[in-house]
Amino acid sequence: MAEQEMQKTQNAPTTERIRNVKVFAPRVDIYENKDSLFLLADMPGVDEKTVDIELEKNVLTITGRVDNGRIHDATMMYSEYEIGDYERVFTLSDEIDRDKIVATVKNGVLRLELPKAEKVKPKKIAIKAA
Repeated sequence: MAEQEMQKTQNAPTTERIRNVKVFAPRVDIYENKDSLFLLADMPGVDEKTVDIELEKNVLTITGRVDNGRIHDATMMYSEYEIGDYERVFTLSDEIDRDKIVATVKNGVLRLELPKAEKVKPKKIAIKAA
């Protein structure tokens, strides 16, 4: 069901980039229960001030900016890892309640709760004795 409600898309519009840094697609885990989908995105180096989430029509765009941490008056001699910004785009189905999406970030992990609209939640039908 998660595949129907949220799909990764490659052709969605992207934001204009004015920084000259690499942009990485953060790795995500998506979980589902009867009420919501949960998206966890691994974005080391971001916090609540440097991550943005935009929802336009059915397109959910996650972006994060990371300070490169370099010493400004020195030349880098050796580096074992790359630092860059993050961007990932998803297409949401109509089964997500857009007004109730909640986002938190802690230790570089962005967590989105995407509640299902009431019309798609499973309902238990009571049976009465005749």
